[in-house]
Amino acid sequence: MLWSLIKIIFFVGVIGALAWGAGFLLEADGGLQIRALGYELNPGPLESVLLLVLLVVAVWILLKVMSLLVAIWKFLNGDETALSRYFDRNRERKGFEALSEGLMALASGEGRLAMAKAAKADKYLNKPELTNLLTAQAAELAGDTRKAEETYRKLVENEQTRFVGVRGIMKQKLAAGDNETALQLAEKAFALKPKHEETGDVLLRLQAEKEDWTGARKTLSAKLRNGQLPRDVHKRRDAVLALSEAKDVIAESSTIEKRESAIEANRLSPDLIPAAVMAAHSYIDQNKPRYATRVLKKAWEARPHPDLAAAFAAIAPDETPNARIKRFAALTKVKPDHPETKMLLAELNIANEDFPAARRALGDLVETDPDARSVTLMAAIERGEGASDTVVKGWLARAIAVPRGPQWICDNCQHIHNDWKPICENCSSFDTLEWKRPPQNDVAMPAGVQMLPLIVGALEEPVAEEPSKDTANIVDAEIIDADATPEPDKDIR
Repeated sequence: MLWSLIKIIFFVGVIGALAWGAGFLLEADGGLQIRALGYELNPGPLESVLLLVLLVVAVWILLKVMSLLVAIWKFLNGDETALSRYFDRNRERKGFEALSEGLMALASGEGRLAMAKAAKADKYLNKPELTNLLTAQAAELAGDTRKAEETYRKLVENEQTRFVGVRGIMKQKLAAGDNETALQLAEKAFALKPKHEETGDVLLRLQAEKEDWTGARKTLSAKLRNGQLPRDVHKRRDAVLALSEAKDVIAESSTIEKRESAIEANRLSPDLIPAAVMAAHSYIDQNKPRYATRVLKKAWEARPHPDLAAAFAAIAPDETPNARIKRFAALTKVKPDHPETKMLLAELNIANEDFPAARRALGDLVETDPDARSVTLMAAIERGEGASDTVVKGWLARAIAVPRGPQWICDNCQHIHNDWKPICENCSSFDTLEWKRPPQNDVAMPAGVQMLPLIVGALEEPVAEEPSKDTANIVDAEIIDADATPEPDKDIR
């Protein structure tokens, strides 16, 4: 502001001085006399003023020409000048135009055109941190993986773009199936940017696939510290990792102390059924049946499951069927209306050869919510009560048509698993398996299978068989036959 005021005052002063000089010349007597190179000029007052103005203009033009010559000399010498800045701005404008066109081509799916525009932008801008990224992504889009990897390696050399380069190579290795190298790159990328959520997820998945449970738990804790996971989700997934770690330890036949990592997994997530089962077996190995009972009862309260019942039976494997029914009351009284509880009671009474009690325990489950297991149990009850083979075979035929019952299903891809796993064997998702009943259309039934119960039930035997003394053995054989029936492919969706 002050400098502008000074320039204005100076300009007014110069104009005033020139006006005063011009007036002085106009009023002076005798005019102006100029002698140069043997010539003499005697202009009048008006001519003197015009001559003075022409002289000032000539001096100004001379100074400008001198400045231009100096600028050209500096430009040729490589110094920064107004001329060089003009050319730089022109190059920068062309470079950013090429970069913008390259981004538009990349968004449009034109990989080759995007690569050409990236090369042009690199020529004008000389900003590899921008143009190399565009070149790498355009090369990936065009299918030129070699060019993309070369460009990503250039990004790794720059500290500002190192994370982008490492992440780009990591994704390429993942696409190529080289998970070992991808894991190392994911660890490096996560160390560069621990708050990058996608990189953390990739690292966690690769560590889990490699069964590096200790490293995966460290990554999970880092994600919790960075605010990328809710605390309850972290607690659940940490329990899954602790359980997986415990499975490895038990498989190595380690000491009881090390096996207690299963107990830690159950403490972190009591509703995690495999953790409860493994913790119970760990307590059984330590001769602590009361602790095992408490763990299984708590898990049963969260969700009844046949694996929990099997672990509960392992607490006292040599007890009589009648004593087992009494001991299992600790579970069956928790959720008496749950289908799993009803089927468990039916199985216990079948083992005790109390078939009317088994029928009462099963109730109307085969009518209101039938599945293959409950219908097979009904076939065993009918056999135990002395029903004909026609009736028993009718129930077994019906078991083919009804839903298969709850199974371990991936929430991400709906893949069905025989046993619980921390990682889906189909889509490699972590902690996505849930115990639930698949939709009916997940299993393709053979044509006309719904007619099997009617066809079998229409057959009559000339002589009704009397129940034998080995009814329980016959029932078990029928159940085995039913289980041996070829099941449709569970993976058909």
